[in-house]
Amino acid sequence: MLTQALLVDDSRSVLDFLKRHIEADGRVQAAAFLDPVEAFACARERDFDIVLVDYEMPGMDGISFIRALRKLPKFIDIPVVMITSIQTDEVKMRALEAGATDFLPKQPQSLETSVRLRNLIRLGVAVRKLNDRAADLASEVAAATRKLQEREEEIILRLALAVEYRDNDTGEHTLRVAQYSRLIAEQLGLPARLCRDIYLAAPLHDVGKVAIPDNILLKPGKLTGAEMDVIRTHATIGERILANSTCELIQLGAQIAAAHHERWDGAGYPRGLKETDIPVAARVVAVADVFDALTTRRPYKEPMALAVARDYLTENKGRQFDPACVDAFLSRWDEVTDIATGQSAAPYRTAEAPLAPADGDRRTACSAA
Repeated sequence: MLTQALLVDDSRSVLDFLKRHIEADGRVQAAAFLDPVEAFACARERDFDIVLVDYEMPGMDGISFIRALRKLPKFIDIPVVMITSIQTDEVKMRALEAGATDFLPKQPQSLETSVRLRNLIRLGVAVRKLNDRAADLASEVAAATRKLQEREEEIILRLALAVEYRDNDTGEHTLRVAQYSRLIAEQLGLPARLCRDIYLAAPLHDVGKVAIPDNILLKPGKLTGAEMDVIRTHATIGERILANSTCELIQLGAQIAAAHHERWDGAGYPRGLKETDIPVAARVVAVADVFDALTTRRPYKEPMALAVARDYLTENKGRQFDPACVDAFLSRWDEVTDIATGQSAAPYRTAEAPLAPADGDRRTACSAA
């Protein structure tokens, strides 16, 4: 591959001399410009390995040219040489501050000048190779990071699905809660990364149910007060299971597990947190979780109609739920109904299953009581 050089000088004779000299060995291809403005426009479109620019030019002097060039990311590191007959310390200092790499006299004559130019060209080639290698490494790191994230997400999902299967569910509740949660987070205007993380961590909201005895978790009838107390421990247990992780998604999952049954009015559990003391991710998942619990079928209850569940959310915003989360959820109602009726697929979605819900005195919507 030929080394690409950009030459800028308002003197035709100097420009022709530089082009002949730099292309003499056949390893360099030079683009020569009399007009610095045209040269800069070309630099924005093309990649160069070395730039030689005159100091005194009409329209844009060499220092202004170098300063503008260095603002382009692809020209941050490449050699930029100032060609000048003015060798004062002031000019050199201004050129260096603008980003010049070296200086050459206006009329190159000596062997030293030729050697320096040849070395600068080699430097430009080396910089290009280093940049290419850095880009390759960055691509490899990005690919490896994506794989790690995919494995992390898969582990989270499979852990959440294991809990749901234990509750005689196919995992569809977990997947729908994740989708509803993402809708709410997006509509609230939360940062894109947080919306993604809430979507991925939401399936961990009920991980603490692994510690709930089957005779309570799977009981077909109404739970006693004592049994409800046991059910409610799943929030604290879930937090303990996920606590102290170095993984940001697991940390967010711990927040959600601990606080998704807290209430806006402070009457929730396990800590009785109120309003914005409840982490925003938990406030989001609380709406998603209760809505899906109300509108899905379980062995101990029939599903609530979507419109009735919608009214429930409206009636309880400002009491059980963060009003902003309810408003965000209902503002995406068409998408909500698509998810609830199985019309909307998501990356997490693994199978189609019948609708399946809960009521206020049961396991999947304990905070709806």
